Amino acid sequence: MSVFDRASLEQSPLADLHTIASELSIDGYRRLRKGELVDAILARQSGEETSADGAEEDEEAARRRRRGRRGGRGRGGRTAKAAGEEDEAEAVEEEVEGPRGEGPEEIEEQLGRAGDEIVAGAVELLPGGSGFVRVDPPEPSDDDVYISAAQVKRCELVSGDRITGPRRPPRRSERFASLLQVDTINGQPAAEVADGARFEDLPAEFPGERFELAGDDPTIGAIGELVPIGRGSRVTILGPPQTGKTEALRRLADWLARQADLQVWVVLAGVRPEEVPQWSAGPVEPAGTATLAASAEAQAHAVEGVIEQARRMTARGAHAVVLIDSLEGLPPHLGRRALAAARKIVDGGSLTVIGTAAAPLGGETTVIALDPRLAASRRFPAIDMARSWTMRPELLVGESAAEAISRARAEALGA
Repeated sequence: MSVFDRASLEQSPLADLHTIASELSIDGYRRLRKGELVDAILARQSGEETSADGAEEDEEAARRRRRGRRGGRGRGGRTAKAAGEEDEAEAVEEEVEGPRGEGPEEIEEQLGRAGDEIVAGAVELLPGGSGFVRVDPPEPSDDDVYISAAQVKRCELVSGDRITGPRRPPRRSERFASLLQVDTINGQPAAEVADGARFEDLPAEFPGERFELAGDDPTIGAIGELVPIGRGSRVTILGPPQTGKTEALRRLADWLARQADLQVWVVLAGVRPEEVPQWSAGPVEPAGTATLAASAEAQAHAVEGVIEQARRMTARGAHAVVLIDSLEGLPPHLGRRALAAARKIVDGGSLTVIGTAAAPLGGETTVIALDPRLAASRRFPAIDMARSWTMRPELLVGESAAEAISRARAEALGA
């Protein structure tokens, strides 16, 4: 699903806005004026819950719920300030404890009506922060269940997480059912996963397990033999235009996607529009796309959203790879920050970041430099051994193989 901006929405016909609102499950969208509908779409995309019945109706409904939970007791003897503070505290409690403003009592009531309505499936996040439980992943279906942005943030869900939890039926014009709460994440109680250590606090170490890059592809074979990449590496593929950086990255994506224990993401930032369908036709659908026509902010947003998903998954012990084409489309400090996210967690998961660039960003553990002369004469693999290197290769390939790599680089430097 695309990320919508106000300008494009305001220029869209009302019929298109109704289609978008239906996909986002905005309640009562047909009763909204165009300006209100644009506001509702942007609010839902940003993770806010929307209602087309108006703020006054929502507030009155909330007050009725609160009075019901208090058993109908009055406010006798309380000051107006005290009454207002209680209402405010209860409103905060409702927002924190249940999706769409539902507190624990109302959730129990919903569960009582729904019986054993427990959903299980894979999470797929949308650009606005909300998402869906895909019951038959990866294909969408009418049985999928909507996850609010608040639930995603609270449980730190990422695309690919397998979750279970109770659902409630869709209301009025809603197209999908909604998740009431998350019970388990990847087979573990959600509370235990949410209480896990933060990614930044986990100790890191140099990569010690390499990707076994092998096969008939000469570029992949040469990288695996001469410039080994480890799980948790920070990698840049360097070279001027027309040296094959994107092609090398695409071939790496194709190989890595075959590894069952890897979660692989592709992000396109500042690429040519013609390159987007080429990537989309490959084994890994781009998780974020911002062509060269997009602003630097939009390109950074596409990259940072995917990096954050990969960080969360790595913190839970998974092995993730993010491929970025390209890092040079980002502001320098953001490119370095994306690259710096890569690391091997001690006794844990790993996050590998591989990006294309014209020059090193700093902090890499592996640099794959491409030779423009070899590329121009179509002599592949076009790896420039004099400028390519891997830090601490002996940890990945052993001492003897590391010495062979050093000799090959020394010969290239002397040539």
